[in-house]
Amino acid sequence: QVQLVESGGGLVQAGGSLRLSCAASGSIFGIMAWYRQAPGKQRESVASITKSDTTNYADSVKGRFTISRDYTKNTAHLQMNGLKPEDTAVYYCNAVDYFKQTPYWGRGTQVTVSA
Repeated sequence: QVQLVESGGGLVQAGGSLRLSCAASGSIFGIMAWYRQAPGKQRESVASITKSDTTNYADSVKGRFTISRDYTKNTAHLQMNGLKPEDTAVYYCNAVDYFKQTPYWGRGTQVTVSA
């Protein structure tokens, strides 16, 4: 059974940092990614990383966020620096099964950035 469990969210002041983690289990994953959804807005892609460590970022987070993977622990991380109030959202981990290409989602973790 595939499980994605996010952790690391919380409340932080503008300019602060948080590190999100996604512990994945139950399969081998190709692309792992972070998405976010703010109240009243659609879910959007934040960052992604392939099995060969190729990364991609939304323009709004480039230079502030860094995605990484720990293959020994099947975990993806999102280091978020220079946080802004507009980064406030529920952050979701997404992982795609390497063989079946099936996407899976975590339950999300709340990130709140105060001004």
